[in-house]
Amino acid sequence: MNRLILSAAASALVLGACATTGTQERPPHLPLDLSPASVAAADEFIWLEDVQGERALAFVEQSNTRALSRLEGDPRYETFRREAYAILSARDRIPTPRFQGGGLVNFWQDDQHPKGIWRRTTRESYASANTRWETILDIDALARAEGRDWVWKGAQCLAPDERYCLINLSNGGQDAVEVREFDTQTGRFVEGGFRLAEGKHRVTWLDADTLLVATDFGSGTLTESGYPYIVRALSRGQSLAQATEVYRGEQGDGGYGVSPSVYRGPDGQVEAVIITRPLDTFNAERWQLVDGEAVRLGLPPKVDVHGTMGDRLILTVEENWTFGGHAIGTGDLAAIPLAALRADAAPALAASPVIFAPTDRQSVNGVAITNGHVVASVLDNVSGGLIRFAPRDGGWTQAALPTPDNAAVSLVDSSRAHEDMFYYVQGFLTPSTLSQADVASARSEVLRESPARFDASTHVVEQHSVASNDGTEIPYFLVRPRDQAADGSAPTILFGYGGFNIPMLPGYAGQLGKLWLEQGGSYVVANIRGGGEFGPGWHQAALNENRQRSFDDFAAVGRDLIDRGVTSPDHLGIYGRSNGGVLTSVAVTQNPDLFNAAVIESPLIDMLRYHEMPAGASWIGEYGDPRIPEEAAWIAEYSAYQQLRPEVDYPVVYITTNTLDDRVHPGHARKFAARLEAQGHDHLYFEDTSGGHSYDADPAANARRWARHYVYFAQQLMDE
Repeated sequence: MNRLILSAAASALVLGACATTGTQERPPHLPLDLSPASVAAADEFIWLEDVQGERALAFVEQSNTRALSRLEGDPRYETFRREAYAILSARDRIPTPRFQGGGLVNFWQDDQHPKGIWRRTTRESYASANTRWETILDIDALARAEGRDWVWKGAQCLAPDERYCLINLSNGGQDAVEVREFDTQTGRFVEGGFRLAEGKHRVTWLDADTLLVATDFGSGTLTESGYPYIVRALSRGQSLAQATEVYRGEQGDGGYGVSPSVYRGPDGQVEAVIITRPLDTFNAERWQLVDGEAVRLGLPPKVDVHGTMGDRLILTVEENWTFGGHAIGTGDLAAIPLAALRADAAPALAASPVIFAPTDRQSVNGVAITNGHVVASVLDNVSGGLIRFAPRDGGWTQAALPTPDNAAVSLVDSSRAHEDMFYYVQGFLTPSTLSQADVASARSEVLRESPARFDASTHVVEQHSVASNDGTEIPYFLVRPRDQAADGSAPTILFGYGGFNIPMLPGYAGQLGKLWLEQGGSYVVANIRGGGEFGPGWHQAALNENRQRSFDDFAAVGRDLIDRGVTSPDHLGIYGRSNGGVLTSVAVTQNPDLFNAAVIESPLIDMLRYHEMPAGASWIGEYGDPRIPEEAAWIAEYSAYQQLRPEVDYPVVYITTNTLDDRVHPGHARKFAARLEAQGHDHLYFEDTSGGHSYDADPAANARRWARHYVYFAQQLMDE
C-alpha cells in the first residue's frame, strides 16, 4: 500500500480462545484443511470476487440502495455533505507548491474544476498576496473532449528545464494509468511523443529521447501480483516491443514490481541510475546501471533509498548493518559511497557514514536533498521536527529548522538545483501552515496559513499511553471537549492503521472537526505497532506471526478510554481504511462488546485469500503467505471473514469500498458484507463506482463519502 494515502483502525484473543464470545468452537467457515483449494471451496461468496460480474453487481446495487436509504436519508446528511464540500473545495485552501523549472506548479480542484487544473506561477507571485496562476492542463476539459473519466495522477518532468513531462491519467481513479508526453510550453500533448497504454507502469526519464520503463511487455512479463519485473530502455519512436532490455528480475518476485530511478544533481546531470528489485514487500535488491550494465550494490535487503548527493547514496537502514568497518543501526540515516557499494568487498571507510542516529523514541519520517544539504523530518514521541545536515570534514553538522512543538511536520518539495524547501506544519486543532525554508541558513518563513474550518476552542488535545497485553506502552492522542465529564458519555471515534511502517500523526482534518467535533464528539489516534511512529522496529514488531500485537494494542487503547471515563462501549466507534480495514474487521470479530460502530473502508478482510486478489500477493512480507500451512494457521487465527460467527452479537458495521479499487480488491468488502447478511447480522454496505483506492476523483464525491461516514457515526454513537 503506497504512502499516497493518510489512512485512518482490533484486539485481544485468537482462534480457539475467543473470550469475547465465550466459545471454544471453530468458526463455521474455517475448514480444518487450510490449503487454498479448501479455503476456496468453503467460501460460498467467492463469486463476489468477480469485480464486474452481473451477479456481483446486482448484490452491490441492492446493498447500495439499502445503505443510501439509511445514510443519505438521514436529515443530517445534506448538511454534512454541504459542509464537507465547502471545506474540500474551498478556494482559500493552501495551494501546495511544487518546484518546476524556474517556477512553481500546483494541481487544484474546486467547484469550478472538480477534476482539477494543473497550473503554474512564479516564485515571486506565489509569495505575494495576489498569486497569478496560468493553467497548463485542464483535466475537466480533457475528460469532456475525450469522453473519459480522467483522474490526475501526477506528472514527472525532465530536468533541468522541466519543459517536457510525462502525465499520468487514471480512468476513474484506479492505480493503473495512461502515460502521455506533454509540452508545458505549448500546453499540448507531444505529437508522436511517448505514450503508454493503461497499466501499472514504473517509468522515468533517462534523457530527452529515452525512458526507462517497467511495465506489461506481454505474456509472462508480470509477477503474480500484477506488477512488472523487467526494465527496458524505450527510445523515442520505438514500440515497447522494440525497447532494449536493461534489467530482468524474476516472475516470482514480490512487492510492487521492479522500479527504475534516475537521480540527478543540481544541474540536472545524472548522478546514478538505480533499479530496485523487490523480493517481497520489504526486502529488495538494488542494482546500478553503469555504462548500460546492471551492477548489484552491496546493500542489505531492508533499506529506504532517498536519492544521491554527488557520489553518495542517501538512505535509511531498516536493519542493523556493518559497512566499511562501521556499525549502522536500524533506523539510521546514512550516506554511502556508491563506488564502495559496487566493490566486491567493501573498503574500510575513514569515517562513519551515519548522518543521524535516532533514539528509541525517534524515527526518520521523510528526507529531502537540496544542492548541498540533507533535511530529515524526525518524529520524537510522535511529534515532528526538521533537522538540516551539512557535510563537513568527513562528518555532518546539524541544525534544527524552526517548527512548533506538538505538531506534525511534512516535507512538501525541495530541489537539487537550490537550497529552498517547502514544508507543512499542522496539529489536530491547528490549521496547516506552509513554510519556505532557506536550508543553507536554516531559516524559514511562513508563506501561507490555512483558515480555520471549525471552532477548535471547544476542544483540547492530550497524549496518553497504555500498556498492551505484553507490557509495551502504546501512545495515543485524545481530542476531546474541554468540559467533557469523565462519565463515559463522550461519542468517540478511534482511528488506527498499524501497518507498512506508516505512522499516524497529528493532522488537521477540517471535515472531521466540522462534522464531528462541532457536534460534541471526541476522537483518538492510536499509535499501535505495525506503524512507523518509532521507526522500523515498531513496524517489524507486528509483522507476520506477530500481527496479533497490532490488534492487542488497538483494543488496549479502546479499553483505556473506557477505564478513564472518556467513553463507553455504547459510545465508542472505530475507523480504519485499507490495512486499517484488517484492523477494524478484526476488532469487531475479536471484541464485539468493545465498540458500537465501525467504518471499515477499502479493506482487506479475507486474509486467507488476499494473495489471490490483485494486488494482494505484493503484501506477503507484511502478513505472511496463506499457501504455507504454518503461516495459514496463524493468519486464520485472526482473519475476520472466516472468524464471523452467527451466534455473536456484533455492532452494526458500515463497510464501504470502490468498484475501481485496483489496489485492494472490492471482493474483501463485498464478501464480508454478504456473510454478515447470511448470518443475520445487521450492517450497511456501500460500494462507490469511481474514485479508486485513493478517493481522489473529485471533491464532490469525497464530500458525499465523508457525510455518509459521520451520519453513520452519529446514528450509532450519538443517537439514543
